[in-house]
Amino acid sequence: MTYRRAAIPAVVGGLLFTALLWWAGASENVLRLRGAPDVLGAQAAADLERWLAPWSYDPPASARFGDTARSDGSRYLALYSTAMQIRFTAVFAFFVPGALLLVRRLPPVRGRTAAALLAVWAWGLVAGTLAVTVSAPWLIAAQGQGSYRFLPQLAGVVASGRQVLVGTALVAAVATVLIAQITAKGTDPLPRQAVPARAARLAATVGTAVIALSLLILSYQSVAAALQTAYSGGGLLSEPGDLLRQWLLLGAWAGPADASPGDWLLYRATDVLLLAVVWWALRLLPGLLTRATVPALAVGAVCATVLGLLTSQLLRMLLEGTNLRWDLYLAAGLGGGVPAALTWGLPAGVAAAVTLRLAGARRATTESPKTTAPHAS
Repeated sequence: MTYRRAAIPAVVGGLLFTALLWWAGASENVLRLRGAPDVLGAQAAADLERWLAPWSYDPPASARFGDTARSDGSRYLALYSTAMQIRFTAVFAFFVPGALLLVRRLPPVRGRTAAALLAVWAWGLVAGTLAVTVSAPWLIAAQGQGSYRFLPQLAGVVASGRQVLVGTALVAAVATVLIAQITAKGTDPLPRQAVPARAARLAATVGTAVIALSLLILSYQSVAAALQTAYSGGGLLSEPGDLLRQWLLLGAWAGPADASPGDWLLYRATDVLLLAVVWWALRLLPGLLTRATVPALAVGAVCATVLGLLTSQLLRMLLEGTNLRWDLYLAAGLGGGVPAALTWGLPAGVAAAVTLRLAGARRATTESPKTTAPHAS
């Protein structure tokens, strides 16, 4: 698919994604109306309001503390408005390039539709998380506490609003894929690339090993604690542990409190599921791409890691919901770990691409002596 054909669904999907997030943020005021807690329940209404607040233009109370001094109050409100403008602009700016690359290298035709839909969905979560991150300094400054524990505050802002991204990104991905199917009509057939099975398995194993470094080693309780408390420092950039945890750890090796060994192993099944999803996606990805380039595999590995996180989080919700009453708080962790998925997914994809090329070159070298020239008569 050409760039021109792929740009149309990417831009439309980005506009829809941005509009859905703006609409979700604007709906926060509805939860404050009289009777909303009675309809939804007090806890559910509070959870929804907390999830929607990072996408709302209505400033929080912390940004209005300058009402006694109107000049200061207007400045903080202007900072908050600037932060939200940057956030929604960044959502569109981050979503479109990734969706463009995915639609072009993974067009939703000839058995690729499901893969393209899942990849664009996962990239929507990445784009939303990056948008929250780049707009976070303005948002922290708007609360009047920009010089107090800036890095822990940044970690808290990055982790906010992720639950809303799961649903809005899915709707935007469906629209992107449907429009891509329309724009792909009339193009030449796009056959799947022939990839040696052994090379694909080896590349998937190497890429999954990179992801496992965060999931199984850095996320182990003692290692994560040492990483988080290794440096306290001083000044504006002090206490980076919370931020490092957001950007480096895909999970936490801690089971439920007072759990039996069987329950502990059951909760470790979520980690096994994450790695299985990543390995299977990286195994199929080279054959699904129209061309297995390094950027395409790197972005694809990020999307595979995000999908693995979502799958493991859904399984964890089911495990926790067996003994507890179903409520929105069970979904509090949904969409988490995306910064770490981006951090480790990119090198995992690059490692898989390099391994795939080396394995393919080695296979070609070993097979070349077997081909002999015809005997001259």
